[in-house]
Amino acid sequence: MITFLISLIILIGGYFVYGRFVEKCFGVDETAQTPAVKKADGVDFVEMPAWRIFMIQFLNIAGLGPIFGAIMGAMYGPVAFIWIVLGTLFAGAVHDYFSGMLSCRHGGESIPEVVGNQLGSGFKHFMRAFSVILLLLVGVVFILGPSKILTGLTGEFFALGSLTTVDFWLFVILGYYIIATLLPIDKIIGRIYPLFGAVLLIMALGLMVAMFMLNAPIPELSIETLKNLHATPKTHPLFPMLFITIACGAISGFHSTQSPLMARCISNEKQGRGIFYGSMVAEGIIALIWAAAAMSFFGGVDELGATMAENGNSAAWAVKEICNSWMGKVGGALAILGVVACPITSGDTAFRSARLILADVTTFSQKPIKNRLLITLPLFAVAWGITRLDFSVIWRYFGFSNQTLATIVLWAASMYMLKNKKNHWIVSIPATFMTAVCTTYIMIAPEGFKLSTAIGYPVGLITAALAFTAFMIVGKKHGKTI
Repeated sequence: MITFLISLIILIGGYFVYGRFVEKCFGVDETAQTPAVKKADGVDFVEMPAWRIFMIQFLNIAGLGPIFGAIMGAMYGPVAFIWIVLGTLFAGAVHDYFSGMLSCRHGGESIPEVVGNQLGSGFKHFMRAFSVILLLLVGVVFILGPSKILTGLTGEFFALGSLTTVDFWLFVILGYYIIATLLPIDKIIGRIYPLFGAVLLIMALGLMVAMFMLNAPIPELSIETLKNLHATPKTHPLFPMLFITIACGAISGFHSTQSPLMARCISNEKQGRGIFYGSMVAEGIIALIWAAAAMSFFGGVDELGATMAENGNSAAWAVKEICNSWMGKVGGALAILGVVACPITSGDTAFRSARLILADVTTFSQKPIKNRLLITLPLFAVAWGITRLDFSVIWRYFGFSNQTLATIVLWAASMYMLKNKKNHWIVSIPATFMTAVCTTYIMIAPEGFKLSTAIGYPVGLITAALAFTAFMIVGKKHGKTI
C-alpha cells in the first residue's frame, strides 16, 4: 500500500510542479486569440467551459486504455507503478500538452499538419496516412468490441434471417458514430461525455476506496520485486514490452489525434495545462488504481498471471470480477457500462478526428453539412468493410503503431522548442527514450522481426542515439543554441 500511496502523491504533485514547469517552458500567451475565437464555426470550433473540455478530453484519451492496459501491465509486477508515474509525468502528459497547445498555436490544425510544420512535408504526408489508418483501426475495434459484449447480454434476440445480433449492434453503433461525427461537437459529445467521464472517475475512485477499506495486499516495490515478474519473462521482456503494454496509462500516440479536437474549443491558452497535462495525469491515476487492484485482488502478481492465463488473458473479465466482488451490484453495473460506453465514446471521436484530418488535406470547409457528408460517408464505408475482415492479426500492430505516433509527435514538439530557442530537453529526452522502445519492440516482437534481445537491444539504442544526433545536427544547421 505504501508504494501505491507514494506513487499517487507523486502523480498529483507532479501535475502542480512539473506541469507548471512544462507550461513555463512552452510559454503560454493569455492574450492570444485561440482558434475557438478566431475560427468559430459552430461545428468544430466552439468555445466551451474549461471543466467540460477537461471531461471530454479525459474520456477521449482514456476509454478503456488505462484499465485494460494497466491490468495487463500489472502482470509484470510493481515495476509497472514506476512506468505509470514516470511515463505519465515526463512523457505522456508532455506529449498531450504539446499536441494540444501546438494545434492551438497553429489555428487548431490536426496533428499531421502540426508535425509537418516542424519536421517537413514528408513527415506531414506520412502522418496524414498513418494517423487516418490508426484512427480507423481504433474506430473499428471500438465498434466490434462493444457489439460482441452487447450480443453476450442480449443473446440472439435481435437476430433476423442472415442478420446476426452482432450485425445488429454493429449497425446501431455505426449509426451513432455517423451522427456524432457529423453533428457540432457541443451537441452530443459536449453533453454526454462529461457524464461518462464522471462514471469512469467514480468507478476508479470507488475501487480505490474499496482497496483501502479492505486493506488490499498491494505488492510493494523493493529490491526483490524490482524486476520482471511476468509469468513468461523470456517472451515478455520488461523492456520494451511493458512500455508498449501500458500505453494509455503512461503515453499514447492516439492522444495526439484527440488533443486538437479540444484545442479548437479552449478560449485561453492558460487552460491548456489543466485540460491537456491534467487529463493525462488523471488517466495515470486511473491506471495506477487498476494496476494495484489487479495485483492485489487475485492474491499477488503470480496469481494474477495464472488466473489471467486460465481466462484467456481477458482484461474485460478481470474488470467484471473485481468490480462485482469489491463494489457489489452497483460496481458490476458500472463495470458493464464502462466496458461498453468507454470504447464507444473513444471510437466516435476517433472517426471525428479522421474526418478533420481529411478535411485539412482536402481543404473542405466543415461548416456545410454536405462537405462533412462527402468525407464521413466514404470513411464509414471503409470502416464497415474492415469489420468484415479477420482483424486479430492487424490489431497486434496497433500497440507499436500507437507508440510510434507518440514518438514522432514528441520529436515534432522538440523541434518546435529548439527553433524557438526554448528548453527542448523536456520533450527530446522522452522522444529519444520512446525511439529506443519502438525500435527494440519491432525488432524482437512476435509480429516484428522476432530477433533476440541480444540484437534488438543494441539496434534500439543505436537508433535512438542516431535520432538524437540527427536532431542535434538539424539544430546546429538552424543556428540555434541547444
